[in-house]
Amino acid sequence: LSFSPRFAVGQCGNQVGCRFWDLALREHAAVNKKGIYDEALSSFFRNIDTRSGDDGPGVYKGKICSLKARALLIDMEEGVVNEILQGPLRDVFDSKQLITDVSGSGNNWAVGHKLYGYQYREDIVEKLRKIAEHCDCLQCFFIIHSMGGGTGSGLGTFVLNLLEDEFPEVYRFVTSVYPSGEDDVITSPYNSVLAMKELNEHADCVLPIENESLFDIVNKIHQMINSGRLGSTVKQNSLVTSSAGSAKTGQEKPFDAMNNIVANLLLNLTSSARFEGSLNMDLNEISMNLVPFPRLHYLVSSLTPLYTLADVNVPSRRLDQMFSDAFSRDHQLIQADPKHSLYLACALLVRGNVQVSDLRRNIERLKPSLHFVSWNQEGWKTGLCSIPPVGHSHSLLALANNTCVKPTFIELKDKFMKLYRKKAHLHHYLHIDGMEQSCFSEAVSSLSDLIEEYNELDATEGGPRTDPPRLKIAV
Repeated sequence: LSFSPRFAVGQCGNQVGCRFWDLALREHAAVNKKGIYDEALSSFFRNIDTRSGDDGPGVYKGKICSLKARALLIDMEEGVVNEILQGPLRDVFDSKQLITDVSGSGNNWAVGHKLYGYQYREDIVEKLRKIAEHCDCLQCFFIIHSMGGGTGSGLGTFVLNLLEDEFPEVYRFVTSVYPSGEDDVITSPYNSVLAMKELNEHADCVLPIENESLFDIVNKIHQMINSGRLGSTVKQNSLVTSSAGSAKTGQEKPFDAMNNIVANLLLNLTSSARFEGSLNMDLNEISMNLVPFPRLHYLVSSLTPLYTLADVNVPSRRLDQMFSDAFSRDHQLIQADPKHSLYLACALLVRGNVQVSDLRRNIERLKPSLHFVSWNQEGWKTGLCSIPPVGHSHSLLALANNTCVKPTFIELKDKFMKLYRKKAHLHHYLHIDGMEQSCFSEAVSSLSDLIEEYNELDATEGGPRTDPPRLKIAV
């Protein structure tokens, strides 16, 4: 058995986490008709006998008593966590899995990292060890956080450092939500660049996700619904509607639906860890196969179908079309252009009734249009999970380690420098104990080094793709 605990930090992290646990329970309920605590469920949930408060060996493979998520919810503003505890998922968490404060981090990385990090360090470590003790085999840790605010960026990266200190051998996957161009947090470039330094040094894999891309995707889904192209109307209690029950308008920021897309990315990413498949992919294999250089661990994710929502009647996509979609910009969770940039490696995680031959055929079909680094022309990693998402026949998550992430980082650095040259808002950070101006210069230097590493790859591999000669095999 292998387990992958999740750490949701800050408002965004906890809202996405809440969607993930909700959808994960729906997926398992659709497959697990008898209500038995099986191996699939045990990957992300403990089965607690509420009478003894234990999840001993007698509980395993028995009837489900009370499921508890293998998760830690951290937020320095208690609003979102309180909402979760009053909502339908309240029984999935208990007080031992929560760390909250009341004042928040004031959109300040230093408050989250330096102030709250050290204040709550012992509490986080203790709860961290408790979660680990309940796992037979720790496969990896997941952190979900945002980059632009204070708690997600500051305390989120503090937790990342703690995980490395306490469990150096366990892989650390981070899902980081990057702010959009119209972000109303003036200090978000500072927070994002300070957090980037920590991600560069302490994460094994980062899945950057941009709010702008999520917003565009949700708008596309609504256009398709309104034009009737999705085959039916959305039910009133659909996952793409607001909590009020009516479909969201273009003016209202559809955070529920945006969070839902990220949660579906995580469901697809972890499907092999939770369900059987003919070609199951261990999560650690993603880092092992997709990250040839330790710092270049930022993976562009694209998802199809995008509207993995059981209560929308989606016309079934032809299998080959699904593979084409996964390499189209409309399906990416970050605004980038991998087709015209350099691939270091690519992973395809497929769910549903798909054969290995389908996978191979589509890889061969797509390969000529993709520019792979010369020393890794066969840099494909594939996974097949037999259980599709609820309401679909199949789905596909593509993860690309590609130099196309570079413009995102350049833009982030430019926004940071615009503030930093004027020393704008620096005093809010520098009055926090342990925070010095060198933290800013080191952070932007780390980001510049990362950009330069991508530049060097692009410079050496910028020519047209040529296949190396191969031995001809006589038949």
